[in-house]
Amino acid sequence: MSLKIRLSRAGAKKRPFYHIVIADANAPRDGKFIERVGTYNPMLPADHAERVTLVTERLQHWISNGAQATDRVAKFLGKAGLIKMPVYAEQPQQSAPKKKAQERAAERAKAAA
Repeated sequence: MSLKIRLSRAGAKKRPFYHIVIADANAPRDGKFIERVGTYNPMLPADHAERVTLVTERLQHWISNGAQATDRVAKFLGKAGLIKMPVYAEQPQQSAPKKKAQERAAERAKAAA
């Protein structure tokens, strides 16, 4: 049985609120879980004290028992100092200009110089 530390959605439509839970990796997102170990309220400002709350003793227990955190929860745990802060590869630049647009911009810059 592999365990995950992940988010479980609660709250109303367009007003998200998440519980941080310990769950079996095969359990549904909002379904059965083993223990609730924190909360995440994305509606609060980033610097608000109650945006992320964690029960550190229980999280340390589950991490020592092999529970793996999902990407978002790993960020929360890294900021809290419970695990090493995760390092992610560069974010894809989907909104960056495509190849032809970059060539035209380079030609314009060359002509202006």
